[in-house]
Amino acid sequence: MLISLHVKNFAIINEVEVFFKDHLNIMTGETGAGKSIIIDSINYALGAKASKGILRSGADYALIELVFETKRPQVFRAMEELDIPIEDNLIIISRKIMPNRSVYKLNGETVTGSVVSKVAELLIDIHGQHEHQSLLHKAKHLEIVDRFAKDEIGSLKEELEESYKSYCKIKNEYESAGIDEEKRLREITFLEFEINEIKGTSLTIGEDDKLADLFKKYSNAHNISQGLQAIYNLTGYEQNESGDAIGRAVRILAKLVEYDEELGNLLSQITDIEEILNDFNRDLSQYISDMDNYEEELNEVSERLDLINHLKQKYGNKIEDILSYCRECEEKLEKYRDYDIYMEKLRKSLDKEERVLEELSAKLSAIRKKKSKELTAKIKEALIALNFLDVQFDMTFGKSNTYSANGYDDAEFIISTNPGEAMKSLSAVASGGELSRIMLGIKSVLAEKDEIETLIFDEIDTGISGRTAQKVSEQLSGIASHHQIICITHLAQIAAMADSHFIIEKQTDGKTTETIIKELSEDEKVEELARILGGAVITDIVIESAREMKELATASKKYK
Repeated sequence: MLISLHVKNFAIINEVEVFFKDHLNIMTGETGAGKSIIIDSINYALGAKASKGILRSGADYALIELVFETKRPQVFRAMEELDIPIEDNLIIISRKIMPNRSVYKLNGETVTGSVVSKVAELLIDIHGQHEHQSLLHKAKHLEIVDRFAKDEIGSLKEELEESYKSYCKIKNEYESAGIDEEKRLREITFLEFEINEIKGTSLTIGEDDKLADLFKKYSNAHNISQGLQAIYNLTGYEQNESGDAIGRAVRILAKLVEYDEELGNLLSQITDIEEILNDFNRDLSQYISDMDNYEEELNEVSERLDLINHLKQKYGNKIEDILSYCRECEEKLEKYRDYDIYMEKLRKSLDKEERVLEELSAKLSAIRKKKSKELTAKIKEALIALNFLDVQFDMTFGKSNTYSANGYDDAEFIISTNPGEAMKSLSAVASGGELSRIMLGIKSVLAEKDEIETLIFDEIDTGISGRTAQKVSEQLSGIASHHQIICITHLAQIAAMADSHFIIEKQTDGKTTETIIKELSEDEKVEELARILGGAVITDIVIESAREMKELATASKKYK
């Protein structure tokens, strides 16, 4: 459940912190007090796109933090996959919104907005006006059935999605492989030319790097030779050169050893130095000699590098890319040479994958049709409880001409709200207020199976009043027996059902305006109900009516 919401510098909110409770949390307030801002802040924390001007005037940033407590295994698995630890079953989601960027954190770890959204889907379900309008789209109807039938569907939809990807890949290859004879022969000639051009160079991986080093060496050969010659002159055996000096030192020390045997170690060391210097000079002389033909070597290296760079311009930035392109050309050439065999193989693969796709789609469709009967029966009961007294509710299934990752079902809910009327699609029958109640009915049915702990309802009372409002309040209370509900409402019948009641108010000091939110005591709950019922003038009779409404609502609850 959602334990707390902390909002700072968001729109007209300076700073508020709300601690929500279990069951039914109701928020009320005057029009324009900022009720929608509270729900907006939650949406923003969970990844909604930040609009310009959302920061409070004069603030450098806005901060929203949500604290959830959960014991759902799915949430723990998701956090484990992200390698983010959980302590005390708490999930803390925060978003810091700055003028040019946002920073999301999940249990203290910086993450992306998409990661937050993925985890949030397991924790909270936000129902606003946009969602009940989504009932006008048939795709939403299948989504609702699949959610209801998730236990029976299991991993079937994932299998179907993978099969569809394979089917599309083979289908695209098959359709793009169609080619006439003249074009096929041209392709063969072109591919043979490219393959021969690449293979004729006998490229080896890493060759270009070695050639680049050689080019660097030979293009600086003159400077190298001059430098090495200077070194050779310094270390040689001509008079006053180091080799000559060390040789004389060896000869002197050899005579001195005759007088003192302890000097033998020093003689051994300087003899080693003489041998090392002698080897160095010999190798140095050979290197200088090998540099004599550097111009010829430079030309060979330059020509080879030019050839490789020419191939890179045509076939890839690296030798690995060129060789990979050559292999692809060889595969294409084999296909074009054995074109009929290749096309037949593709056709068989396509037929096989289509059979798999058909089988999985049929299996999913059968589950949907079976579970839709159970679902629509339950939704009908829920709608009757929501004051649709003569309602008929069902689901029709058709078969699409094409496959999709969601199977081949073309299905939608149909409804009749008056006796004698034919059943029609929701878009042709339902008004805004009816759509809101239909979605609430669907939510109440899904709540029996849904493990998401927190549900938020915004504008659930659109277009309703009187007895219907009472029915909606009872339905919300029923859902709240198994879930935490957070609901914004304008109706006294719904507000009376609150287990926890919060009022949202706008305050001003004449210079600035801010929205505040506070939890009401039992007496304050009655006063707020009276305000909703009585408007500007609240009499003793209105207060008494509000108190009676609250008592009746409390007595009607299925949980205490």
